[in-house]
Amino acid sequence: MTAGADVRQLREVVCHLHAELPRAGLVAWTSGNISARVPGAELMVIKPSGVGYADLTPQSMVVCDLDGTRVDGDLRPSSDTASHAYIYRHMPAVGGIVHTHSAYATAWAARGESIPCVLTAMADEFGGEIPVAPFALIGGQEIGRAVVATLTGHRSPAVLLSNHGVFAIGRTPRDAVQAAVMCEDAARTVHLARVLGEPAPIRTDHIDVLHRRFTTEYGQRLPRLHRGRLLGPPVSRRMS
Repeated sequence: MTAGADVRQLREVVCHLHAELPRAGLVAWTSGNISARVPGAELMVIKPSGVGYADLTPQSMVVCDLDGTRVDGDLRPSSDTASHAYIYRHMPAVGGIVHTHSAYATAWAARGESIPCVLTAMADEFGGEIPVAPFALIGGQEIGRAVVATLTGHRSPAVLLSNHGVFAIGRTPRDAVQAAVMCEDAARTVHLARVLGEPAPIRTDHIDVLHRRFTTEYGQRLPRLHRGRLLGPPVSRRMS
């Protein structure tokens, strides 16, 4: 596949995935964004700034280089573009990034508090707590730096940004959307548990077993296909 063909396909994928964010209640109005790394090229595809979700089309997606400079597209890219680019430059295994302001997760972020691992679903998806990153201003690389610094050496594919919202990463943009959805689900459930009392933590060794099973055994281990052609062996959910 050529880079041009990859870009066309990713414009469609990224546009389609944006519809999942309001459907899952993760964003309001024009907030939030998704991007995807273009395989084999120093490029990414990202949402345009300030455009409503119902108005997005594959053609409105913006192509930028990994310095955050627009290289194709008629619209200005997301105000978070520089931070997406920073994450791609410093985390080579990441192929998709999602930013949301989902209510329960953002409430934890407003408190500057990590979400403790008290659910087996959290052990599965996040491999432990969902960490919180320090406050960072919007518009430059600062958020990207905070995300990379917090997630480096951490198994979680999601991070809470203090006083802001959520960034989620994945091998693919769909994996990143899943992490954002599961982050909000965990934030809501743990909040409800704390209303009732102090949640019981899961032992670290049990978290390790659950996360290993989820990342190596859960789901279907089918060969990856593209247009009927075998692309390679099944892909683990691990990013490292």
